[in-house]
Amino acid sequence: MWQRLIASTAGLGLLLSAGGAAAQWELDNGNSSLNFISVKNAAVAETHRFDTLVGFVGEDGTVQLAIDLASVDTGIEIRDERMRKMLFETESFSSANVSGKVDPAVLAALEPGTVLTTDLEVTLSLHGVEATVSAPVVVINEASGVLRVITSRPVMVSAASFDLAKGVAALQEVAGLNSISTAVPVTFHLVFKPASAP
Repeated sequence: MWQRLIASTAGLGLLLSAGGAAAQWELDNGNSSLNFISVKNAAVAETHRFDTLVGFVGEDGTVQLAIDLASVDTGIEIRDERMRKMLFETESFSSANVSGKVDPAVLAALEPGTVLTTDLEVTLSLHGVEATVSAPVVVINEASGVLRVITSRPVMVSAASFDLAKGVAALQEVAGLNSISTAVPVTFHLVFKPASAP
């Protein structure tokens, strides 16, 4: 599945087909989470999530993450369907993709038990738009070999920056709301396990 999701964005598909770095850590989707918070009518905040994430950290520091936008989970089925059709337009844009690069020397210095706090510059491809995003993260290399990457504070994503403002307005109208926030805080807790031997 991860190949299908990542290949949905041409740039990442080309990178993989060109023989990108062998995965050193692979994302454990079942123990990972990516959440965002929406605010409606200027007062009601709700937390939502995406259920399907796929990604890896390569031996050369390449970082890739694919988010299946159709897996959005707000806890209300009709709202999920509206987000898929009216906001994310998943028939045309099935996934959001994140790509970045970590200095291999930093990875090499991550001995078991090491905790690193840093700002990770990544490229976010969402709804046909690419933009650079800075993600403040805490990286924990556990003694078991598991690598955890956790936001140290929320990453703010603006709907206008990714051509999603019209979709937000459409959701607001169909739901009969006075307002929906157009900038949302995103948090994640990504768990990477050592890649399986080929």
